[in-house]
Amino acid sequence: MPLSEREQKLLEQLEQQLNAEDPHFATSMSEAGTSRFSTTRLVAGAVTAAVGLGALLWGVSQQFIWLGIIGFIVMAAGVYVATSRSRQTTGGRGHDSTAAKKNSPFMANLEQRWEERRNQEP
Repeated sequence: MPLSEREQKLLEQLEQQLNAEDPHFATSMSEAGTSRFSTTRLVAGAVTAAVGLGALLWGVSQQFIWLGIIGFIVMAAGVYVATSRSRQTTGGRGHDSTAAKKNSPFMANLEQRWEERRNQEP
């Protein structure tokens, strides 16, 4: 069922308030449907892990323990890169988002609108 014009306007207002109050949270919510892994990071990490594994195996087979240790470290770094998510900066805000949500006028306004809408429907 499509939204009415009034509901669309309310939704747009809520989005604008959310962007104004907590842009980091709004960005993270807008990206919720996107893939967690970057293809570039996944490929780079897999190649790095394969090189590290090769160095580990070659170092152990040739009895170069130091090369095996370096290979293991490179392999672990490759796995980390492949499975990590690229970080986004918060613009230097560095605040506790849970405290901000509890004391936010946006959240209070949202709760008030929710209760009003709930009371309107039969």
